[in-house]
Amino acid sequence: MPFKKIILHRLNMRMIFPFTTSFGTMQDKEFFIVEAVDTEGNRGFGESVSFPIPWYTEETVKSNKDIMEDFLIPILRENPINHPDEVFPLFGRLRGNNMAKAAIEGAVWDLYAKRQGVSLAKALGGEKTQIDVGISIGIQPTITELLEKIEGFLDQGYKRIKLKIKPGHDVEMLRQVRAAFPDTKIMADANSAYTLRDIDLLKQLDDLDLMMIEQPLQHHDIIDHAKLQKEIQTPICLDESIHSLYDAQKAIELGSCKIINIKVGRVGGLSESVKIHDYCEAHGIPVWCGGMLEAGVGRAHNVAITTLSNFVMPGDTAGSSRYWEKDIIKPEVVVKNGSIQVPTGPGIGYEIDEEALEEFRFEKVEYDM
Repeated sequence: MPFKKIILHRLNMRMIFPFTTSFGTMQDKEFFIVEAVDTEGNRGFGESVSFPIPWYTEETVKSNKDIMEDFLIPILRENPINHPDEVFPLFGRLRGNNMAKAAIEGAVWDLYAKRQGVSLAKALGGEKTQIDVGISIGIQPTITELLEKIEGFLDQGYKRIKLKIKPGHDVEMLRQVRAAFPDTKIMADANSAYTLRDIDLLKQLDDLDLMMIEQPLQHHDIIDHAKLQKEIQTPICLDESIHSLYDAQKAIELGSCKIINIKVGRVGGLSESVKIHDYCEAHGIPVWCGGMLEAGVGRAHNVAITTLSNFVMPGDTAGSSRYWEKDIIKPEVVVKNGSIQVPTGPGIGYEIDEEALEEFRFEKVEYDM
């Protein structure tokens, strides 16, 4: 593809509500929009999903810029490519930094789809015309407030509820939620807050008919998760442990999980996400698309990847209005009766709201290719 330039837009957007997990609480989201421009004026967009603090992975917003500026953009400049699948192997000479890699690769995928005149979903091999979505709810101050939020989201049609848990805020809270909503699809997300010493506590979840418990143990672990899965009936879903196809292969081989959460940024981009999806499908492991509090561009990428056949569980891709007073795309992502209609226009299928992009942007750097 004949690149003309890469542009990094650094934004800061304030979420409507603070979002609390076992990591901490955040409300302001700083991130990059990556814009890839070809010689014909076509524009592709990607979004970084790292946080200012390295509490999810080792990456940060600042480190993403350094890696993109010093290494990834020069690699693209020096290596002509014909297809986005070529990007991840080129970036493979650098260890880690998957979120930085995914941000640039996402822009390349969007640009490629637009040049082909097809939707990003179709370019990835997706076939669904709509996707089912759930909602992720952070830790709430009281059980009353939590139950009210759940009821509100169910009234909006969301297909499943994900609840953040941590030691001291887990089994009893989930029991009360299950009692109030006996037929609702519920999953618990631990964000690595437990150890094997908590097996007896985690066994109590088996009585609550949960869809899954997500990443209960260490963020890099697959050994202890295999031990835990043998002890509990509740399916384990791995998130932070899966950074590559290789990780997924080993986790499945060891029996560390029964479900895998695919986050595009965590695994290094759309190409690797497709490979993990295909491997899981071949081995009977369902997948779903996790969220990283994305703005509109990242949300659009999540919609596209979820159109692949083995994304059989509702993902975290809620509507834009769940998080933002104003998003940076138009139209915004809208959830109706728990589903999102997949856009059919070229690329991500949403236009950039240039006024919003300028409003939230506090840094812009252009790199000639």
